[in-house]
Amino acid sequence: MKKFTIWIAAAVSLAVVWAASSATAYAGAVLDNVLATKTLKVAVGTDWGVASHLNDKGELDGFDVDVAESIAEQMGVQAQFVTPSWELIVAGNWQHRWDIAMGHMVPTNARAEKFAFPATYFYQRAVLVVHKDSNATKLADLNGKTVGVLAATLDEDYLRHTLTPDWAGAQPIEYRFTPGKIEAYPTYDVAPANLRLGDGVRLDALIQSQEALRSEIKSGYPFKQLGDPLYSMPCAIASSREDKEFNDKISTVIKKMKDDGTLTKLSIKWYGADFSVEK
Repeated sequence: MKKFTIWIAAAVSLAVVWAASSATAYAGAVLDNVLATKTLKVAVGTDWGVASHLNDKGELDGFDVDVAESIAEQMGVQAQFVTPSWELIVAGNWQHRWDIAMGHMVPTNARAEKFAFPATYFYQRAVLVVHKDSNATKLADLNGKTVGVLAATLDEDYLRHTLTPDWAGAQPIEYRFTPGKIEAYPTYDVAPANLRLGDGVRLDALIQSQEALRSEIKSGYPFKQLGDPLYSMPCAIASSREDKEFNDKISTVIKKMKDDGTLTKLSIKWYGADFSVEK
């Protein structure tokens, strides 16, 4: 009986040790791998407008690309970009295919169950955009109309009146119009392309970020903002929750980039205004 008891105790002890080691198996592993390989794997999009896109040379370019390369430089490594879909990024279960995700992700409570958000690097304001030929003068004029949006985003939740502002400092949401039809597209550039065809041809309006609109108008898009911003939100770098050391490092790097003006310079370079601070 004594031997049996000792064997059970030993088994339980080993199980506890195994569980503890499994729970911390990746503690520091992400950072160690980044430093060992001299590579920071970054998920960005090829069609996320000014944030990240393919330039005329077919190369990745944009604000998020520059920010990621600056992060990598601060860490003494090279940025390596991968381009999964937004839906795949926000679904979680990355399986170490990339280390961080850009894309101006809003750190909601629901997303925080899947990701760590080590640093806020951007502040986004959602606006309603119409064609310059639109007769709409107020948001209520879009009641019953067709509005485009990028799928699987908080902007889509806003259009469906299901947005729960559960990030730090969030203000209550006021729904000031009700679209008759919502066109949710899997890639960023489809809605602007459709609105460019003319008022009411395919879309009566679209919802997107104010900084994206500024860039589109600068590029000659026949758009205008309708009314004030619908809501504003912080945007953070997303990473796995499994490695605190890695996330602390990202947090430290972004703080340095804020303090030395790097983020401000990059925001002004790409958007013509400083969206790295909350206003």
